[in-house]
Amino acid sequence: MFIGEQQGREEIVRVGRMMYERGWIASTDGNISVRLDDERILATPTGVCKGLMTPEDPIICDLDGNRLSGTRHCTTEMPMHVAVYQERPDIHAVVHAHPPTATGFAVAGKALNLGVLPELIVSFGSVPLADYGLPGTPALVEGMLPFIGKYNAILLANHGAVAYAEDLTHAFGRMETVEHLARIMVVAETLGGPKLLPRSEIAKLFEARARYGVRVPNQFEPGNPVAAEDLPEEDEKFEITRRELMAIIDEALRVRGMV
Repeated sequence: MFIGEQQGREEIVRVGRMMYERGWIASTDGNISVRLDDERILATPTGVCKGLMTPEDPIICDLDGNRLSGTRHCTTEMPMHVAVYQERPDIHAVVHAHPPTATGFAVAGKALNLGVLPELIVSFGSVPLADYGLPGTPALVEGMLPFIGKYNAILLANHGAVAYAEDLTHAFGRMETVEHLARIMVVAETLGGPKLLPRSEIAKLFEARARYGVRVPNQFEPGNPVAAEDLPEEDEKFEITRRELMAIIDEALRVRGMV
C-alpha cells in the first residue's frame, strides 16, 4: 500500500532518528526512502544528518532517481533504492545503513548465511554478501542485482547493509534484526563457534513461514543457508601432495618475510 507524502516525511524523520541513536549511521551516513506511488519516491537527501532531519528535508524523485521537488540534492546512492523498487514491486521502503556488527561481517567478506537461528532462517533464509562496488556508481547496484529478487536484506562488501520491506517500519525492523543476529554470531564465535542446525530442521523452518505470515522470495537450497551436514567432519582427513605441501610452506615463509 502506498503512503501519503506527509506521513512518509514524518516516518522518514522518525526512522532516521532511530538509526542515528542506535549508532547505525554517523554524521551524514545512510539513506532512507519510501515509494509514494508508481512514479515517485520520497527519499533522504545527501549531506544531511539523519538524526537531525525535519519533515521538510526529504526530496521527491522519480523512479529513475531524478529529483522532482525539494531544495536539497539527491544522494548518490539513489540508484540502490531505484534498483530495489524496480526489481521488487512488492517493496515500498528501503533503508541503507552501516550498523557496526553487520558491517563488520561485510568488511570481513562474510555473509550471514549459517543455519543457526530460527529467526534468521524464517525471516531471511540468509543474508547474502554482495560484491564490492564503488558507492555512488553503477558497480554498487551490479553487486546487488543477483540478490534483490530473492532476499529482503543484503550485506554490501566493505560498505554496510540494505534492508527493504512493504513499509518503512518493517524495513527498519529487518535492518534491526540483521544487526542483532550479527551480534549474536560474534558472541557465538568467541564461545567456540556456532552449532549449525541439520537440514531437516532448516527445512521445517522454511515450511513454517506460512504459519507465521512471513513472505520471503526464496526457498531452502543446498548450502543456503549452510547446514550442519555441509561442514566437514572435525576428524575428516584431507590429502595433499608433497609438492602442494611445500608450496604452502614456501608461501607462509614468504608472507612472514623469511624467504
